[in-house]
Amino acid sequence: MDYGYARVSAKDQSLARQLDALQELGLNDDVIFADKASGKDFNRPSYQRLMRKLKPGDVVFVKSIDRLGRNYQEIIEEWRSITQQKGAHIVVLDMPLLDTRNDKGELTSVFITDVVLQLLSYVAQMERDNIKQRQAEGIASAKARGVRFGRPKIERPGIYEKTKHAYEKGSITRREAADRLKVSVTTFDTWMKEDRKALLEQTA
Repeated sequence: MDYGYARVSAKDQSLARQLDALQELGLNDDVIFADKASGKDFNRPSYQRLMRKLKPGDVVFVKSIDRLGRNYQEIIEEWRSITQQKGAHIVVLDMPLLDTRNDKGELTSVFITDVVLQLLSYVAQMERDNIKQRQAEGIASAKARGVRFGRPKIERPGIYEKTKHAYEKGSITRREAADRLKVSVTTFDTWMKEDRKALLEQTA
């Protein structure tokens, strides 16, 4: 039995290009499974339904390897689960080398498939590391230019000092102090902590 699998990461993305490629193979809607979900793992509804249907000798067609998933270490494990444990085949349309129908148990074919998967895993990991490095460098550069990240700090109102003294004397509660300042109790507590920290730094 031949099956198709398609995936996009977000609900507003289109599956059309992948579905067209699978339908050109002669696959109809009954045997095409599609998810609109992240490729970070394989816990996807349609994918899991497909896996439950797979039997030895069946073939799964995907447009490209990243449609199967994004985590290449998990892809390698899933690939071996499908081909070795289930005895089914995988065909990646955009990469003819990844077509296990050609393996026929030949050591060379299996070796080539493993090498390609490992290479893709390495490239994907390098890409992720480079992205993280560029993000870190971008954040450091922005901070050096004075760019602030996160939510902007709430400015303390003019009556803050008077309200703080009233709280410290026990005249009002934390809630009353926050209400007077028109902020949450959490914000009032944060201001108090900042004041105590600044005082300690001055006396250190």
